[in-house]
Amino acid sequence: MEKQADATKKAGAKKETQAVDPQLLLSMYYNIYTTRQFELKCTELYRQGLIRGYLHLYLGEEAVAAGACAALRPDDYIVSTHRGHGHCISKGADLKLMVAEIMGRATGYCKGRGGSMHISSKADNNLGANGIVGAGIPIANGAAMGIKVRGTRQVVVVFFSDGASNNGVFAESLNLASIFQLPVIYMLENNHYAVSTPIECSAGDCCLSGRGPAYGVPGVCVDGNDATEVYLATLSAVERARKGEGPTLIEANTFRHGGHHVNDPGLYMDPEKLAQWKARDPLLLMRARLEAAKADEIEKRVDAAIEEAVAFAKNSPQPSVEEFLAGIED
Repeated sequence: MEKQADATKKAGAKKETQAVDPQLLLSMYYNIYTTRQFELKCTELYRQGLIRGYLHLYLGEEAVAAGACAALRPDDYIVSTHRGHGHCISKGADLKLMVAEIMGRATGYCKGRGGSMHISSKADNNLGANGIVGAGIPIANGAAMGIKVRGTRQVVVVFFSDGASNNGVFAESLNLASIFQLPVIYMLENNHYAVSTPIECSAGDCCLSGRGPAYGVPGVCVDGNDATEVYLATLSAVERARKGEGPTLIEANTFRHGGHHVNDPGLYMDPEKLAQWKARDPLLLMRARLEAAKADEIEKRVDAAIEEAVAFAKNSPQPSVEEFLAGIED
């Protein structure tokens, strides 16, 4: 863990020397705060029985999505995960369609058929979330190969976890991307737990960014609770990719604020370590950099938008059997 901490510290010291536009800070805070309130509202809806199935919350990790997506153009792509609400929001998703999808309503992004773990949006170039751990990584490679063939200078950011980095598809994808110099950024969200298994028990070297150079892919380790650090690291990786210099692996160290999913109490988590990470809450870190009045204005706007989205979803129809069968036939 010391090696991992040192790497994160060095990356942070390097990045803090660069200034970030104040408007961009406001934009990132908007996405962080929106994701936080969205997850809290979804938890409330789940407890009311309005959301069925699993619900994997992004609480505590919001800065990774906000920082990474801030470095992208609208025509760039992302590939998400089962813990992906923050990715959708930071890529510009419509909150109404998100809540409707998670509540299984016909007006949702996937007509209520995908739910929390399978939201996608063609309009935002969000290639979708995935319930299979690590399965989004080769999807990103495929999209990046398409970009390279078309010569459009777009990039792909794929989000995945520390647990996914132990899947064989991770190594295979990095190797392939290195060979073909694909424009893909591997955003490894290291929240230190693969369900209930701590990173110390699943990796011989907890500095996961060190796996990149083994395949000829630069590895960068950043503070995942600091959206500015994530943004700057992603921006650098995006610039490399657009110039045809290939992929980058970014390890964003963060920590989820609870168990694996909404019904997991997380009793296996070290209370002291959790308290330490919560003291560096990404929401509080970013808010401290803003004028209080501007942060307040953003929060009021977001709170109203989420309530509007919930009302829209509640008033939306359930998917019809006829439409479901028509989709199968198509």
